[in-house]
Amino acid sequence: MNKLLQNRRGLLWLGLALLAALMIAGGVLSGEAAVVYRKASMICMECIGIG
Repeated sequence: MNKLLQNRRGLLWLGLALLAALMIAGGVLSGEAAVVYRKASMICMECIGIG
């Protein structure tokens, strides 16, 4: 029973990791990474009083 539970956890972890990687790749390919970076840099500049 314990081995079966560990195997299911491993498969669940692997499936979620693959899903996360696919979502990240999809976001990067659609240009969302640049949008997030631009927004983050603007927030940072506003915090220190430059932007």
